[in-house]
Amino acid sequence: MATWIYLVRLTRPAMLTDPTVEETDIMDRHFERLKRLFEEGTVHMAGPALDGAFGIVVFEAEDEGTAVSTMNDDPAVMAGIMTAELHPFRISLERQP
Repeated sequence: MATWIYLVRLTRPAMLTDPTVEETDIMDRHFERLKRLFEEGTVHMAGPALDGAFGIVVFEAEDEGTAVSTMNDDPAVMAGIMTAELHPFRISLERQP
């Protein structure tokens, strides 16, 4: 199992302040999927930069193909309201609760 990170960026930055009904629905599905993957133990952490510049998802996948599928199956990426880029990632320090 390897750790990966995907970085997402909005394709329409104005969505932060003036989302369409469709964008809101897609973002709800994006977040519900991330919550499910977190509960399953796949996602370590996920969230947006507070200035809206990007979001990140840190997750585990067996191999690069699975990691690409995990990223590409994100509803926001599939709908084209976010672009995504994938990188292998190593967690060097992690605070435990």
